Amino acid sequence: MIHSMLKRINQLMPFNEASAHCDIPCKIYDPSTAQICVLTMIRMVDLIDEINAKDEVSPADQAQLVRLIGDKEEHGRKLKEEVRIIWGDYFKQPQIEKFPNIHTLVHSIMMQASKVKQGVNRDEATKLLTLVNEFSTIFWETKGVPTHTAQCPYPPSENVVYPKL
Repeated sequence: MIHSMLKRINQLMPFNEASAHCDIPCKIYDPSTAQICVLTMIRMVDLIDEINAKDEVSPADQAQLVRLIGDKEEHGRKLKEEVRIIWGDYFKQPQIEKFPNIHTLVHSIMMQASKVKQGVNRDEATKLLTLVNEFSTIFWETKGVPTHTAQCPYPPSENVVYPKL
């Protein structure tokens, strides 16, 4: 009802149009947040596995397990949001033409992140890191920034793509 009223008013007295192509100012995108999220997910899996390896699990261990699972879930959601925002707001026709597989890659990241959230499997989590690193490499290449791969300086000590600045 409100929509139809506004439409009629606009026909009589047209509104000024405003448009924007993204949610935040241009050039403020960085896949590092997604990388930290997946590294956190891997670390949570490692800590969950440590608890599961114990012969006897205490109430404190059970409480810790709940927190670890919650953190893994939260970082999985955040990872998906960060990748979705870069993909949806930053990648435009020139980038898509140069990297036509970006849609498939982002879909694979979304599916793999869901898989990691649903289980406790380090191999699946490292597969997610591989996909996010590939996404990061493409992102930086679209900006003309070379990258290198190095081991992150904290657990889980996995290889991560970094921009050479």
